[in-house]
Amino acid sequence: MKIIGAITFFGLLVLVLLFSGCTSTAPPVQTQTSYPTTAAVTPTPTPTPTAVPFPDALALNEYAAFGSGDMIGKATVYRYEAKSDYNWTSPTWNSHGQQAAASQPLGPQSGYTTEKPHEGNIFLFVYIRVVNTGTNAVYAPSAQQFVVNSNGILYNYSPVHSSDVIIDQVTGTQYDYQIGRGGTVGYIQPGESNAADGYLIYEIPASFTPATTYVESNLDYQTKAVWKLG
Repeated sequence: MKIIGAITFFGLLVLVLLFSGCTSTAPPVQTQTSYPTTAAVTPTPTPTPTAVPFPDALALNEYAAFGSGDMIGKATVYRYEAKSDYNWTSPTWNSHGQQAAASQPLGPQSGYTTEKPHEGNIFLFVYIRVVNTGTNAVYAPSAQQFVVNSNGILYNYSPVHSSDVIIDQVTGTQYDYQIGRGGTVGYIQPGESNAADGYLIYEIPASFTPATTYVESNLDYQTKAVWKLG
């Protein structure tokens, strides 16, 4: 019995040693799961479009109607020229009496006089045509009713010295003298042959661009028209 008990004891001891050898007491190793990273995206700002001051502006040579009833007409700006200076002559201005009345006394002259703008400016010649399309005389817009808007700044026209001024390489006369009142409102008779057609001169910065330059006009008390140069 003692032998059997000893065998049993040693058998149990072997079993204990075997199981204790198979069991690890080291702490479990934790593995870290990596996840894909996403780079931060910076939104691209949307450019703000430049506001167009006159989206419905007429193109050159487009007519705007004005008036009512049988007293109606149409007006257009049909051309423009930019000049660094211009040469002009006038029989009355070249007279001794006219020159004596000038702000700066001049000696008697003949031939052309050169008109120069202020430094950094140019002369903008704007050509205007107004036609009476009715059956009665129509009240025509005056020269003062046409202004140039360049980059948001308004410019009034610079009148020539007299109605008989002739400008070298420029056809026609100043617009307001076509309606016979030297810059004030006048009447024009029906028909194309009676149209008021002439130029107005504006002194504006030489850096102007046609795409941002407009001619505005209140053709009558209820009609405003705007033409874009480019």
